Amino acid sequence: MNGLLIVGAGGFARETAQAVRDAGGTELLGHLDDNTALHGTEVDGVPVLGGCDLVHDLPEAGVVVCVGNPGDYAARARLVGRLGLPAERYATVVHPTASVSRSSRVGPGSVLLAHCALTAAVRVGAHVAVMPQAVLTHDDVVEDCATIASGVRLGGGARVERGAYLGAGALVREGTTVGAWSLIGMGSAVLGDVPPGEVWVGSPARRLRAADAPALDRLAAREGGFATHTLGGPVT
Repeated sequence: MNGLLIVGAGGFARETAQAVRDAGGTELLGHLDDNTALHGTEVDGVPVLGGCDLVHDLPEAGVVVCVGNPGDYAARARLVGRLGLPAERYATVVHPTASVSRSSRVGPGSVLLAHCALTAAVRVGAHVAVMPQAVLTHDDVVEDCATIASGVRLGGGARVERGAYLGAGALVREGTTVGAWSLIGMGSAVLGDVPPGEVWVGSPARRLRAADAPALDRLAAREGGFATHTLGGPVT
């Protein structure tokens, strides 16, 4: 790969850019964002080069997609599907303070931010966001396009299915599954399995409602042709 393009220019993208700079060794080419008002500007000193589809004009550059928020946490999966890039175009970004065991695996396009930990035999899929201070313990599985927000703790053998979003400080009991495209509220304690496409909050966490339309649409579409369960290889 010849340099790195970060797709997105919001908070997650900015944190990823900082992780790239802290790690060193990779030329950060710039951000790509469909907000035309940002084109030609800089975000934290990093240029916004143009729209997201510019990835096709720079075929030698590595790419990482850094979009999504609790209001539309399916955005990253949709954008990856839209871009249609092969897996080898995607970089894996690991902050130098992250702790990743030799027995753990992380997929292409995933980002591990400062002071997160993957302890033993953790499997993280493609395009996963693991935010600062998150802890993934032995035998956890986090599927493609999931988001693990700051301070989340997963007990051993937990499974976070495709596209799920775990809010800051959420706790997930060992051996528990959080279903695809579900949303777990900030500070919630998940003590039992969460079905797909639901919002759970509280301690202990209970169902609040169905997830909002963007996530449910993605779930109903059965991934829209985007490859699923791309569990990762060794971090390099």
